Amino acid sequence: MPESKSKFLVPAISTAIVVAGGITAYLYFKAPLGDSSTAMGSAKVVPANALMATYINTDPQAWNKLQQFGTAPAQELIAKSLENVNKQLFSDSNISYKTDIKPWVGGVMIAVLPPKSTTPNQSTPPTPAQQEPNILLVVGIKDKLNALNFANKLKAQKNQQIQESDYKGQKIITSKNKDRSTYAVVLNNTYILLAPEKQAVEKAIDTYKGEPSFASKQGASSILAKGVDVQNSLAQIYVPDYANMTQQLTALNSQARPLPPQALEQLKQVKSLVAAIGVDDAGLRLKTVVNLDPQLSKFQYQTTAAKIVGQLPSDTIALVTGQNIKRSWETFLDQSKDYPEIKQGVEQTRGQLKQFVNLDLDKDIFSWMDGEFALSAVKSSQSWLANVGFGGAMVFDTSDRKTAEATFTKLNEIAKKQSLNITQRTIGGKNITEWQIPQQGAFIAHGWLDQDTVFLAIGGPVAEALIDNKGKTLDNTETFKAVTGSLQKPNGGYFYLDMENTSSLITRFATAGQPLPPDASAILGSIRGLGVTVNSPDKSTTQMEMLLALKPSK
Repeated sequence: MPESKSKFLVPAISTAIVVAGGITAYLYFKAPLGDSSTAMGSAKVVPANALMATYINTDPQAWNKLQQFGTAPAQELIAKSLENVNKQLFSDSNISYKTDIKPWVGGVMIAVLPPKSTTPNQSTPPTPAQQEPNILLVVGIKDKLNALNFANKLKAQKNQQIQESDYKGQKIITSKNKDRSTYAVVLNNTYILLAPEKQAVEKAIDTYKGEPSFASKQGASSILAKGVDVQNSLAQIYVPDYANMTQQLTALNSQARPLPPQALEQLKQVKSLVAAIGVDDAGLRLKTVVNLDPQLSKFQYQTTAAKIVGQLPSDTIALVTGQNIKRSWETFLDQSKDYPEIKQGVEQTRGQLKQFVNLDLDKDIFSWMDGEFALSAVKSSQSWLANVGFGGAMVFDTSDRKTAEATFTKLNEIAKKQSLNITQRTIGGKNITEWQIPQQGAFIAHGWLDQDTVFLAIGGPVAEALIDNKGKTLDNTETFKAVTGSLQKPNGGYFYLDMENTSSLITRFATAGQPLPPDASAILGSIRGLGVTVNSPDKSTTQMEMLLALKPSK
């Protein structure tokens, strides 16, 4: 999207400045005929062909909730950033968002319409590189008196070129500022419609006059009505036809390959989605509800007991858990059979594993991974791990110990051929096998935590922490409880990141040991951790929840 168009999204609410010279005549002191403070109300003037819509809640109470989080430097950074945005938006005027716009704005819906169609007087249709989605803003008016005061103040500005035209009895106000034009319409003293293309506001007027709206569109009406339950909602996103949206937006990118028919069939598994972000006592929370076509969806969701988390050491700083890798692999093979390039890649991998290391990809690797699993990073400063600051651990529950043991026997033989020393030792009464590098210690260690749980650790100290954790396990740490404790249950597993204990690693690797820039350091210092989980109450619904756990302000 060209710079002139992309800038249109940045000001969002503040772009109401373009209605100078025409808004005053439309703002009368009478009750509005619609609800400008809800997503459903705004969606009633958005054309039905909108690909997606985002509603931004401007209620100060919700946004003020964020002030309870963050370090003082982080709050200062955010305040400074907002001030800079205000200066950039109104560099040629004395307009302030906080004092002049915020008091009267009732909510903002940003709708993405299909690319503008070719008009009859265009000799040639636009090339893919020229096509862009139409953006329509629906800005609610909650306080007409303050809006009128704002309009009067705008009339005193001398940097706007204003033109007016009529479309079906509605006045379209065109504002030209430097190299950018914006089109605006005031509807019923309830909404201001804003767009960088005239066609977008004309379509919205058609909708206002009775044409089908986004609110009445099949797929959109249901997700608008149900929404997503989050506290202090800041924004909601509505996508009524996911496959169509993806196909149309992909076509806008001239450098992107057209989606193959197989990919489109996969996309059709997702019918619609709705997401919301809000702020509660734990931090910023994002919830997404994906509506699936149960006839097309082949993924079989399974819940996990998350008991495997209790076998990981308390120094675990990052984690992915789940259930039944074997079934996921089988589903992947089934879905990829229609993709020749993926199928070919799988066959090549199978062949190379068999030829070079005598491993059967399906039998030796995936067939026994039928229980809970955990892939994790564990903080450590011992032995050779001191150079990197952490090691790794993979833990698998299995119902087929015999096949798993046979696989690890083959892996030991492969390690011997690489001149690694294979040794046995006992930790806490459990026998483990180590692959040792001369004068470096154990590079890899593996063994059994119990009858059904096998592990593979990167770094001997990680293996020791797994086996002899002295009761200090991840599930009992305050950070893990704070980050994952409020996530939905039952679920299919967790993604977990302990930001407090990974920030030093980020500094080490991202900046080559140099201090992080103050802004980045301030933001990271305000984050406690990140937790994500997924669940599926039925075959037609998948729910994702993410919590960015923030530190309370001091």
